[in-house]
Amino acid sequence: MEEKSIIENGEREIDQQQNQTKVVSSTPNGSISGFESLHHLLSSSLPAPIFQEVSRLIHGLNCGRSLDPITLPAAATNLSNDHDFDLQAYCFQAQKESLREPRIVRVGLIQNSIALPTTEPFIDQRRAIFQKLKPIIEAAGASGVNILCLQEAWTMPFAFCTREKSWCEFAEPVNGESTQFLQDLARKYNMVIVSPILERDVVHGETIWNTAVVIGNQGNIIGVHRKNHIPRVGDFNESTYYMEGNTGHPVFETAFGKIAINICYGRHHPLNWMAFGLNGAEIVFNPSATVGELSEPMWPIEARNAAIANNYFVGSINRVGTETFPNPFTSGDGKPQHKDFGHFYGSSHFSAPDASCSPSLSRFRDGLMVADMDLNLCRQIKDKWGFRMTARYELYAEMLARYIKPDFQPQIVSDPLLDKKNPA
Repeated sequence: MEEKSIIENGEREIDQQQNQTKVVSSTPNGSISGFESLHHLLSSSLPAPIFQEVSRLIHGLNCGRSLDPITLPAAATNLSNDHDFDLQAYCFQAQKESLREPRIVRVGLIQNSIALPTTEPFIDQRRAIFQKLKPIIEAAGASGVNILCLQEAWTMPFAFCTREKSWCEFAEPVNGESTQFLQDLARKYNMVIVSPILERDVVHGETIWNTAVVIGNQGNIIGVHRKNHIPRVGDFNESTYYMEGNTGHPVFETAFGKIAINICYGRHHPLNWMAFGLNGAEIVFNPSATVGELSEPMWPIEARNAAIANNYFVGSINRVGTETFPNPFTSGDGKPQHKDFGHFYGSSHFSAPDASCSPSLSRFRDGLMVADMDLNLCRQIKDKWGFRMTARYELYAEMLARYIKPDFQPQIVSDPLLDKKNPA
């Protein structure tokens, strides 16, 4: 792996795989000792042979080898340079088959910070985010991305920590302004776009949901999925605004493959991941908004485990930056009142069913992650490991059927000596 280091004006630039990492003396909020990601820190600090072995342990091997980087068109890299967003691209391969052609799809993930302070008028905040994301989406289009997923509630600050109801103004119908904005881009680039928004269901009493809208490559709305699991931990006071979704575990058959969306907190629930797999998903997106103090040790683990256990690809997306709100708030956790959630650490990445995963995007910059995936890998790993064949679903179905009943009794076998008094 080639790496070029330049020392100039107190700033070090590391040019690696077409990506620039800037390490400045005034460390940006969210960096790791000035580095954009763990991958960049290790590659810059370790001798090449040691880094290669460490990378194998951290990222795994795809078909017996490290992931190959993809060279993207100049139009995409120019947009990355002009608008200062991280751009990375990798290739997940599958074994060549005799009876099936490769099923290669190019997939993209976008992470971003908000564009204006949260004190600005809401309409200005939303449209500024539109303008901020447009060149990143155009870079995805220029790169030939077939399916693109944005982050959770991408049209707004993640204001659900505040409990203030004024933020409900960001809620919009499924066919609202953000969908119309993305429909034009979907048609222009022949690209499926997954758009997680705050939905206002105007048909059912203007109920608010945390929703992902799936826009087809011809600009049509294929369908929606609403967040299945709602957190009640730390500052995640989301049930003040919306409750658990009612759409089940839909898998959307698109022109490029079968996809599903496991929104944010749902990644902590293994059965949620499993249900999308049972319905036939080949790629599951996990658009999220999560902060370092709470969840970062889980972040590189959960989606990768899900990809392994369910034999599909996973795209994990997290927003970046620290969002400060006008009024201080508390969350009943003993901490003093504060005005921000903490740092959203980005680190968006892909995981594959063979346990390999890509490096992560920056922890503090906007970014676009691109990956080529041969979807044949999903069946190949099913055949290799036999997880579906050996899953014993009937065993767990019976257990769960008993568990949800009020008279459930756990299956516990106690040591009979526990009931006897200790001898004198």
